[in-house]
Amino acid sequence: MEDQTNERYVSHATAWEIAIKLSLGKLEIEVPFDALFPGVLSANGFSVLQSDFRHYRALLELPFHHRDPFDRLLIAQAKVEDMTLVTNDANIGAYGVPLLW
Repeated sequence: MEDQTNERYVSHATAWEIAIKLSLGKLEIEVPFDALFPGVLSANGFSVLQSDFRHYRALLELPFHHRDPFDRLLIAQAKVEDMTLVTNDANIGAYGVPLLW
């Protein structure tokens, strides 16, 4: 991830999940949400991966190894876009997407 020649993306699903967890009091972050998305990410070389209908279509074919809707969308996006997913969630490995962490 530190290699500047790699393209790095953050999904809208990540921002959505963080917003929900912040509103429920289940998460605290050091910078304001409005500064993080997209400012801090952009300043650190991350692009935003928009969700599109191809990603949602891919959800129809995913087995239910994992039930978290946000993680399932990230898995679908990684499959459709042929990307490596950065996670330490061992359940995601069952989907056959390349993982980093």
